Amino acid sequence: MWRLKIGEGRDDPYLFSTNNFVGRQTWQFDPEAGTQEERAEVEEARQNFTKNRRQVRANADLLWRMQFLRERNFKQTIPPVKIEEGEEITYEKATSALRRAAHFFEALQSSDGHWPAENAGPLYFLPPFVFCFYITGHLNSVFPAEYRKEILRYIYNHQNEDGGWGFHIEGHSIMFCTVLNYICMRMLGEGPDGGQDNACARGRKWILDHGGVTHIPSWGKTWLSIIGVFEWSGSNPMPPEFWLLPSFLPMNPGKMWIYCRLVYMPFSYLYGKRFVGPITPLILQLREELYTQPYNEVNWTKVRHLCAKEDVYYPHPWVQDLLWDSLYILTEPLLTRWPLNKLVREKALQVTMKHIHYEDENSRYITVGVVEKALCMLACWVEDPNGDCFKKHLARVKEYIWVGEDGIKMHSFGSQLWDAVWAIQAFLASDLTNEIGPTLARGHDFIKKSQVRDNPSGDFKRMHRHISKGSWTFSDQDHGLQVSDCTAEGLKCCLLFSMMPPEVVGDKMEPKRLFDAVNILLSLQSKNGGLSAWEPAGSADWLEILNPTEFFEGIVVEHEYVECTASTIQALVLFKKLYPDHRNKEVENCIANAVRYIESVQMLDGSWYGCWGICFLYGTWFALGGLAAVGKTYNNSLAMQKAVDFLLRTQKDDGGWGESYLSCPSKEYVPLQGNQSVLVQTAWAMMGLIHAGQAERDPTPLHRAAKLIINSQMEDGDFPQQDTTGVFMRNCTLHYAAYRNIFPLWALAEYRKCVPLPSKSL
Repeated sequence: MWRLKIGEGRDDPYLFSTNNFVGRQTWQFDPEAGTQEERAEVEEARQNFTKNRRQVRANADLLWRMQFLRERNFKQTIPPVKIEEGEEITYEKATSALRRAAHFFEALQSSDGHWPAENAGPLYFLPPFVFCFYITGHLNSVFPAEYRKEILRYIYNHQNEDGGWGFHIEGHSIMFCTVLNYICMRMLGEGPDGGQDNACARGRKWILDHGGVTHIPSWGKTWLSIIGVFEWSGSNPMPPEFWLLPSFLPMNPGKMWIYCRLVYMPFSYLYGKRFVGPITPLILQLREELYTQPYNEVNWTKVRHLCAKEDVYYPHPWVQDLLWDSLYILTEPLLTRWPLNKLVREKALQVTMKHIHYEDENSRYITVGVVEKALCMLACWVEDPNGDCFKKHLARVKEYIWVGEDGIKMHSFGSQLWDAVWAIQAFLASDLTNEIGPTLARGHDFIKKSQVRDNPSGDFKRMHRHISKGSWTFSDQDHGLQVSDCTAEGLKCCLLFSMMPPEVVGDKMEPKRLFDAVNILLSLQSKNGGLSAWEPAGSADWLEILNPTEFFEGIVVEHEYVECTASTIQALVLFKKLYPDHRNKEVENCIANAVRYIESVQMLDGSWYGCWGICFLYGTWFALGGLAAVGKTYNNSLAMQKAVDFLLRTQKDDGGWGESYLSCPSKEYVPLQGNQSVLVQTAWAMMGLIHAGQAERDPTPLHRAAKLIINSQMEDGDFPQQDTTGVFMRNCTLHYAAYRNIFPLWALAEYRKCVPLPSKSL
């Protein structure tokens, strides 16, 4: 059976940690573990997911939950609550539902204080790891038989009915992910007509019916060139000389969004070397299987700009195609021939590799994310197959593996801190400290131990890095990359804990560390008042026309976000109350400018566009929380009035809210089909309305929403898994498996605390 391990790694000579691996979560397969009953329970969960996968695409993350609940011998002792038709919600019933949710979720807390959870869903995360290990010869050692079995299970479970695979588990089939997952199946041992329900044959038919592999987007062309199923001459240039450009130019690495910068860094290294993996019999077979014409007859120059229409979200402007053509026709022939190949190209490759090593070291070889991980790992192997850098990369692959009832997937790198700060705030809102004190203390300890204590090493500005001391990351301290909203929410939690008895929640954080967090937040505010996420925004927006991807938008430079801005407002308002003399004027100005930013980006319908959750409901909840923190009310704020109108207008007949992920790419509110509600989104809307004082005006919408949440609670206090509610870069969903517990619990807590009870009959 699979077992989730917490905080392990001390015995591996190729692993090192800044805080003794606090927050590290890794899976291990033990063939001897588990009773017959436990194994049957796991198998039933797998079969249920497969049977219902067309109705609910996201898995319920059951395997580790079963493990933890067994280990804690959890039994729900609080009787279930139902609100019947025409019945009022009493304070007692609301309390019972809240306590049931809290007692269930605290049983899922890990020993180091965070809540493990899947953070996955994109269907291009996993295949590059298989490609990398196929090339390096480590496929069977990194992914033994049981791993390969579960990887294939995941691929089969998320194949669409038309035979293709989507960009993410909720999405329509696209060429990029269909090709990647097809090749992945073949490398894992499936024949051309193999796989569950003829998965390979159906996938190949989809590819050929849509023009063949020449229509794969640019990232796909690059990966296929690396494994030898495509020619580098069919890819647009990614010259490593980009890393030699001086900072005064309008376009240079330091002006790029960090995730874009660090994807194209190893891409450019591999492109500059024109690296191609071993041409095995399987690679030759794939060349025959995936093309609509013989491989040796493909005109590689002409396929560079081809892209299947199903994959295009951001069409390339003609200016960009002109740039690629200029590099392809004029620049590359010079840089790949003597003397420039010796004078320039070799130096560029050395500088690029220096940046790769710097990023690897400063993330303890986790790297900044899942896409970068496979690429940087392969680049290190290409440089030195037997070197320690590659071995250190191998030791951190476990960070990305996640096992669910739908199989093995690669997740983002973990959302440990992010989920923990929300969970803690939900628990604090519950006013159940006397029942959950140890849970709060462990959570407080985890948050304190997860704060980043230092800036990146050396001359980090020269390496295009921002300060990180005092920040919190999305996952754990070892990851090292500051995020503004994670920092704001971590700071908020520590401030809230500082007002509580230390004998219950532990010692409060030292003021100096709080000041470091404030320094991070102040450094990430833009001139327009908004907060960026990772690094200061300020590069020209016109650089976005150079976006080389076809399926993302807004990835070239850093931008401001409503969520980051609203989180920062709430944290700084509380900080100013507790530490009124620290950088007082700067903090005040930051708050005032942030409020102006939030008001300026409100949509015409009263909502706010959310970039990291789906979508307008998520953004509106954040914005209303930020406005309420500075004293804005329904009576004195037009923005709040418009937002309340939006939320009331979109409430469904069952009392809930349900928004489709299609809102994100379309940038307009799209309700879920069939009048369906999602409990997580219902919780966001509820809390937004509570921020805006709905309880004082007319609590009926809140009672209706609370009734839905209470009546949806399961026998053990859990809530059902529904549609995916996370998103990134406007076009790709991300499954936050812990959200289904955190936000309904939090909404019930705020409801019980802020809304007069009993309700009128519902």
